[in-house]
Amino acid sequence: MSSHNFFAGVDLGGTKVNVTLLGEDGTFRISEMMESPSLVEQGPAVTLKQMEVALKQAAKVSGIDMSSVKAVGLDTPGPASADGVISAQGSTNFGNSEWARFPIREAFQKVVGLPTVYANDGNAAALHCHRVKFGRDAKFSSMTAAVGTGLGGGIVVNGQLVVGNTGFAAEVGHVVLPSHGLLEPGQPMPKCNCGREGDAEAWASLTGIRNNLLPYYLQKYPNHPLLQVDDPGGARSKQVRAFGENGDPMARQIFQKQAIALAVLFDVAMQFLDLDAFFVGGGVMQTLPEFREWFLGVLRKHLPLRDEQMGATVEIAPDGDMAGARGAARLALESWRAG
Repeated sequence: MSSHNFFAGVDLGGTKVNVTLLGEDGTFRISEMMESPSLVEQGPAVTLKQMEVALKQAAKVSGIDMSSVKAVGLDTPGPASADGVISAQGSTNFGNSEWARFPIREAFQKVVGLPTVYANDGNAAALHCHRVKFGRDAKFSSMTAAVGTGLGGGIVVNGQLVVGNTGFAAEVGHVVLPSHGLLEPGQPMPKCNCGREGDAEAWASLTGIRNNLLPYYLQKYPNHPLLQVDDPGGARSKQVRAFGENGDPMARQIFQKQAIALAVLFDVAMQFLDLDAFFVGGGVMQTLPEFREWFLGVLRKHLPLRDEQMGATVEIAPDGDMAGARGAARLALESWRAG
């Protein structure tokens, strides 16, 4: 059936705004990323206007009249409440103090004049990954971890997104991991920007590489070519992935640590929730196939499952960077159907 009702997904990030449109028939009308640079550092007023323009542009490009758009799903980096009020400390990736305690869902709903629902970007991506694999079947549960600048993610249990009492559930990056098997003798405990020591993001993220893993491993490889690279804005850490894809021993050690950290995190989740699937997304999966498979192989090898749990899969999150916007659009459609 062709669709007459459409649902928008607006994924607001620290550097990009990505918009998609989903028909009531379950078909996405935008097959690629539809991005514009994010202006979050200029504060809420400028950003809200920009998001409205991006949404109208997406509708125009798709040949959809705005009157056919029935609801909007919005996602942003956390931390934020279930109703889309940015944390009192501000959002991790929005460098402007005006975002602290800003009710972004309510404000955007007023700007666009459409019912707007909210999820943080990790939850939105988790919902999309889960629906792609399992649909609306209520008997399946999964966890998504996206290794990017930070470590985002989300959990779906029995077909339902877990948001928790205040909306801060499934902050998977800030689960403190047992260090046995991770921390080497003489290695300092990794620190996270959130203030915790030894949480999953301190190990498995670009920030974790820059602040913790790369400084430690460069001491072990005093002749490494990365030491010749000037390091303004963390330039060295951004090159580690390319070295890893090319089989560089130091870079592979760093990514092996990240894969093992994710395995420890997934093991913790497995003890609580007995999940059916794990999805790994973010930049670490937007790499050459050989590297991706090697990374997932290390992760699977270090994930201790019971014999009865061997059916649980560890796989690449579908649709890469589009997962957030697509999950937000799914949330809008599901909320609209639920009334």
